[in-house]
Amino acid sequence: MKKNIIVYGLIAGIIVSVFMLSTVNYLSHCEGSIDYNTSMLIGYASMLLAFSLVFVGIRNFRDKYNNGVITFGKAFKTGLYIVLIASTIYVLAWLVDYFFFIPDFMDKYAAHMVDELKASGASAAEIEKQTTEMAEFGEMYKNPFFNALMTYMEILPVGLIVTLISSLILKRKPQPTT
Repeated sequence: MKKNIIVYGLIAGIIVSVFMLSTVNYLSHCEGSIDYNTSMLIGYASMLLAFSLVFVGIRNFRDKYNNGVITFGKAFKTGLYIVLIASTIYVLAWLVDYFFFIPDFMDKYAAHMVDELKASGASAAEIEKQTTEMAEFGEMYKNPFFNALMTYMEILPVGLIVTLISSLILKRKPQPTT
């Protein structure tokens, strides 16, 4: 079981990290028309793609190592461990990228959010409030532990949903012997 979890977790983590690093670094180095919404869509699509390996990992464990039988709990536990490995790789990749290569990312993102608010016709008070909130969040985001927590909160829910669905689909009780 351990080998199965580690292999699928590493592959999923590499897939989601490569997509994240390529889109974030592309956006960070392309001045002008930065499209954060498209980046977010690509990010969540890459998470779903990577977490499809949760389904494959659970099915592989069930069929090759567990005689075609797996309970919901065992399937969920297997998927959870795959998700935790993949998510940790994603978080570590983000931390290295953010702190060493794109430390100005949050400043650019905050400016983008304020520009969108201005374009929507928001009042000066709303813009000032958003600017203050983004500045406060940017300061908190400089803390690696807070940054890691926020990054886990971005990816873990997607992985848990995929794990839940995969576990429900793949659970299989032993056939009664006659």
